[in-house]
Amino acid sequence: MSGAGRSTVGNALEDLGWFVVDNLPPTMLQALVRTAAAPEATEPQLAIVVDVRGGTLFDDAKRFIEMLRSEHSVRILFLEASDAELVRRYEQVRRPHPLQGDGTILDGIRLERNRLQAIRGLADDLLDTTGLNPHQLTTRVGERFAPGGQLEVTLTVMSFGFKYGTPVDADLIADMRFLPNPFWVPELRSHNGTDAVVADYVLAQEGAQEFADRYVEALRPVLAGYLRENKLHAVLGIGCTGGKHRSVAMSQYIAARLEGTPGVRVAVKHRDLGRE
Repeated sequence: MSGAGRSTVGNALEDLGWFVVDNLPPTMLQALVRTAAAPEATEPQLAIVVDVRGGTLFDDAKRFIEMLRSEHSVRILFLEASDAELVRRYEQVRRPHPLQGDGTILDGIRLERNRLQAIRGLADDLLDTTGLNPHQLTTRVGERFAPGGQLEVTLTVMSFGFKYGTPVDADLIADMRFLPNPFWVPELRSHNGTDAVVADYVLAQEGAQEFADRYVEALRPVLAGYLRENKLHAVLGIGCTGGKHRSVAMSQYIAARLEGTPGVRVAVKHRDLGRE
């Protein structure tokens, strides 16, 4: 149904790695699916949003979907909401319903319900979005389509050097300049934080282990909150002066400590390593 959350669902599927095509005329379904199913294709999961915006082209949707089901694995998710909810949403955005013409929003909604009955009857999943906000709807999509029915936060732990500027995409920043700089230790200067000799030195400094322990514990409720709010991508910047020793060692250590946290996928990036 128009206004039931198609855009939100499309965005949620895209975040889960699906290739999403919006407002595709049903007559083009077969050609797109064949392209996506070709051996050289890189889109193993294809999500197609089909709705009444296709006009008269939409009338053949049921026939084309049945044809696709005879050749491929097809799952239909039908989104709906109560009349009152749909009217409220349209009034909030101050846009007309695509089928209301010279009538009211409710006229358009009722016409659309009648027109969609055949497609609704084919649905594998019926999802009533009445009362759901975008975050809650995204969670419902994750329950149905995420691996294991569980959304994940992808946390990128990024080391960087303050002298090259803080990362503009960082959600959180931690400063390692409170620790002694291995740069001033002659035998460590040519090494970096990925080397065990530097990592051992950094983590052995007073306050280093205490910081790591407490910071990891402080991150866990933050990441859990991100997951509840469907903030599925986050960047933790860990900085030192040049982004070579302390920040690199601590980034790797904190990332390793966070591995295995439920609902969290961790990646490590060293932005300025090798830049000096």
